[in-house]
Amino acid sequence: MALQEIARLLSNSLIAQGIYRAELDSPLVAAQAQPGQFVHVLCGEKTLRRPISICRVDDGRITLVYAVRGEGTAWLSQQAVGGTLDILGALGNGFGGLGDNKRLLVVGGGIGVPPLLDCALRCGAAVTDAVLGFRTAEQVILEDEFAAACQCVAIATEDGSRGTRGFVTTPMERLLEENRYDAVFACGPMPMLRAVAELAAKKTVPCRLSLEERMGCGVGACLVCSAKIKRAGTEDYLRVCKDGPVFNGEELCW
Repeated sequence: MALQEIARLLSNSLIAQGIYRAELDSPLVAAQAQPGQFVHVLCGEKTLRRPISICRVDDGRITLVYAVRGEGTAWLSQQAVGGTLDILGALGNGFGGLGDNKRLLVVGGGIGVPPLLDCALRCGAAVTDAVLGFRTAEQVILEDEFAAACQCVAIATEDGSRGTRGFVTTPMERLLEENRYDAVFACGPMPMLRAVAELAAKKTVPCRLSLEERMGCGVGACLVCSAKIKRAGTEDYLRVCKDGPVFNGEELCW
């Protein structure tokens, strides 16, 4: 059930090129948040809230990692510690399927990396590997946190300035060849998700994908964030904010 909460801002700092990390004292949302869910943040006088994935949950606090992409997130980046934010959460359906006996490969691209950290933290270091992709070394985020939560972390950058040159699929394919995984969880741009889904299907590994879509209401009323999904042999448009943002890879109509 989504809750509205006035959360106190504990930190809000730049961690990479155009990317900020905020920690909120948010006991109501933290108590129910699951990996892959998000919060809808009221940004100043903007009519529409901004959806931001929950990066991690710790003792009544939630961490958000967000990119400044417009006036709303620019406003958010300027908010001072000690102030408050009006948030709705936790929203959407998360990844699910986490368990102590499962080996998981998480694959993130750009600002799709943060929501996967909570998956890794809850699954356990002995059974989680990660592939993180970015355009360039200046945009690499959360590497230390993933290293502490995962057995193996592979970095890929499009320009080759850090880790493997190219896309996440190169180190992902290597890890799929070397290890047996129970599932692949991924979040990032749509072209990346399609490539990840195709590679997971080729290796017969179940795949769950978190879609990045523009949202209006965040609760399924406005239909702005619809995605074409195939279930039980029929195609339909489902709401990313309410029915997702996480879907099974084989359900997506690319």
